[in-house]
Amino acid sequence: MSDVEAEATPGSYVTPGQEYTRDTNYIEDRITRDAVDGWPVEAGRYRLVAARACPWANRSVISRRLLGLEDAISLGLPGPTHDARSWTFDLDPGGVDPVLGIERLQEAFFKRTPDYPRGITVPAIVDVPSGKVVTNNFPQITLDFATEWEEFFRDGAPDLYPDALRDEIDDVAEVIFRDVNNGVYRAGFAGSQGSYERAYTRLFDRLDWLEERLADQRYLVGDTITEADIRLFTTLARFDAVYHGHFKCNRNKLSEMPVLWAYARDLFQTPGFGDTIDFEQIKKHYYIVHSDINPTGIVPAGPDPRGWLAPHDRDELGGRPFGDGTPPGEPRPGEEVPSLTAARV
Repeated sequence: MSDVEAEATPGSYVTPGQEYTRDTNYIEDRITRDAVDGWPVEAGRYRLVAARACPWANRSVISRRLLGLEDAISLGLPGPTHDARSWTFDLDPGGVDPVLGIERLQEAFFKRTPDYPRGITVPAIVDVPSGKVVTNNFPQITLDFATEWEEFFRDGAPDLYPDALRDEIDDVAEVIFRDVNNGVYRAGFAGSQGSYERAYTRLFDRLDWLEERLADQRYLVGDTITEADIRLFTTLARFDAVYHGHFKCNRNKLSEMPVLWAYARDLFQTPGFGDTIDFEQIKKHYYIVHSDINPTGIVPAGPDPRGWLAPHDRDELGGRPFGDGTPPGEPRPGEEVPSLTAARV
């Protein structure tokens, strides 16, 4: 196959007759204060590559913003679509990332491991001087942001992973990953009726559990926003726009679950959450890239995203979104997303 043909080849996401299993073998190096893996915490050295469309990448963008790490870790934003080879920087002038000088994220993986054999995934952190990927281990990236980069936090940064709550955060995050974050993919990429129905049932059983858990408490763990909320939010933000129809998660919409819908709107309207969400990029990614699920490539016009701005009344439950901290300021120039106040169906 020629390079041109490879660039145009879409990925395949469904294996007929089989249950979807996520490949969780990532580059597990960590960036830490003690540089145990050879990568020290150092402002200006690393670039976070995180597509707006991807829920796993969205977590890292939210964490970076809430903690105020924008000056310490730069942000590269691939476009919403990609082919079988790689995410590309087609939103940047000339289709080249202005810091890394590459057209495809794949190039940074190949600098680390020639002919890297696994998926080219976001988020990925790239060492700018060498151009090599340091890690694409998305669950650990945000935990390390919260625990290893304190020296570079903004004044008023929240504690997203408080010591006293870590065991509970980890437990809640694990079931959310298994049944919700990855559960929508297990339904959407199912290769058989049985595997789809099992994933569907687990997903909505867990959403019902979350509906009950959040009925009397504003946040998932404790009375402030934590890592657990960030992990749940990025799936909820995509639910009605993508997962309900595209992934056949259609028992009901998020907007038909009163508690979860109010909870999600509460977070969306909190600085650092909704101002990282670009619904047009999200829809383009799923409906165009997953061509074996949506072969026409038609992107839905709806739903109208302005419902995310409706009052949520969750503040009546108490809670302190940022604990003893403060909200982040406005997004940095070049990192803004389209305003929903101007959105049209």
